[in-house]
Amino acid sequence: MGKRKRVVADQRKEANKTKYFAKLNDCPTSPRKMRQVADLVRGMDVYKALSVLKFNTREASGRLEKLLKSAIANYEAKTGSRPDDDTLIVKEVFVDSGFQLKRLRTAPQGRGYRIRKRSNHITLIVDTKSLDKKN
Repeated sequence: MGKRKRVVADQRKEANKTKYFAKLNDCPTSPRKMRQVADLVRGMDVYKALSVLKFNTREASGRLEKLLKSAIANYEAKTGSRPDDDTLIVKEVFVDSGFQLKRLRTAPQGRGYRIRKRSNHITLIVDTKSLDKKN
């Protein structure tokens, strides 16, 4: 690794020490379906978002709920304190496309239709309200 790359990597590591996030890679749900659930909780208080995800009927909400609990646990581990009811919010949720499994479904007259089984990568960042107002 060159000097410039090392410097940039060290800066990124230092910035990540003050961020509270959780990542889920290769989640076997289409990115569009996951984005629809992520849009529900973006900007909410974490405990309100947990209740919204718990009672949502979509399959993707269960995976996002588990990821949000992980982000809260990461916050507790880094700060050493439990979040209050109103201090922690879901700051950002990224849903990026992952790999695609390409399959064939048989079709009439000797043809085959392509099926793309999509996956995604999710990054969920939580932050305190006081820091969010300063930025």
